[in-house]
Amino acid sequence: MQYERQRTNLFAGPYLERNAWERDAEAWLEIARADASTRFVLARGTAHLVAPAPAPRVMFLPPEDPRVCAAREDDAVLLGWFDGVRCVLIESAPDQGDDSAGRFEELRPMSPLLPEREAGLLAYARALGIWRARHRYCGACGTAMRPRRAGHVLACSNPTCAQEVFPRIDPAIIVLVTDGDRALLGRQASWPPGRFSTIAGFVEPGESLEDAVAREVYEETGVRVGAVSYHSSQPWPFPSSLMLGFHAAATAPEITRRDRELEDAQWFTRADIAAGRPMISPPTAISYRLIEAWFDAGWSQPLADVEAALGAARRAR
Repeated sequence: MQYERQRTNLFAGPYLERNAWERDAEAWLEIARADASTRFVLARGTAHLVAPAPAPRVMFLPPEDPRVCAAREDDAVLLGWFDGVRCVLIESAPDQGDDSAGRFEELRPMSPLLPEREAGLLAYARALGIWRARHRYCGACGTAMRPRRAGHVLACSNPTCAQEVFPRIDPAIIVLVTDGDRALLGRQASWPPGRFSTIAGFVEPGESLEDAVAREVYEETGVRVGAVSYHSSQPWPFPSSLMLGFHAAATAPEITRRDRELEDAQWFTRADIAAGRPMISPPTAISYRLIEAWFDAGWSQPLADVEAALGAARRAR
């Protein structure tokens, strides 16, 4: 049961040359500031500075910008080379600097509006910022951590400990379970009325990805699955997940919800989805891509065209 991957997921792809060896340079931030072509991305917490008009774009600051000049090395991270130009993240305190030329925006609502490569860059910056904010103190001895390797390693400042911490991600599976012409979708109570999505959950210690797929599906819906095939992955920095997408075939399709994770779970046919029931995730989500690959393999129109027609019909009402 293999379905074709049609295109790269949002936040993924070769949007950046990381050039990890450059992180070992002494005085790397001064080197970056001395290069007139270097561009800086400014963050306040989990929000990033963007230019709002005519459409949102990342606001890249030059080395001479006062906020860049005032930044400490501890607040900077070398992201890599974006469009062939060195790119650095500056983490700014909430009351620091003047943002009158742009505005600070959270990535999640803004990501569909940004160019995909810029959305990927900010997803990377957001994930690093969250990791750094959550590891300010050593988990072994409680001493303050200090950044190393251009912000990509945090080292305990206690010389008798000297523990190093590297960026962390939380692996999570997301799976479309099918039974012939039917797909298994669930909904959480907090979602908009009528929205359903694929089954997802975090991988637990000592568990393979395939085992996590089978466990999560069974725990949330009571459905048993057999064959599991990998489709694609998506970085998801909300706050720090890597979504690993699969398709799986049901072997025991009876639904019995076993925990309180989902408010509802149902089987839907391709005809149901073509008719707009249920409402599914937006195209930026890997959930949509999993449904799309399965739907397009057995329907006369691509899901993208079906969704466009449904959207037009809703707007005309």
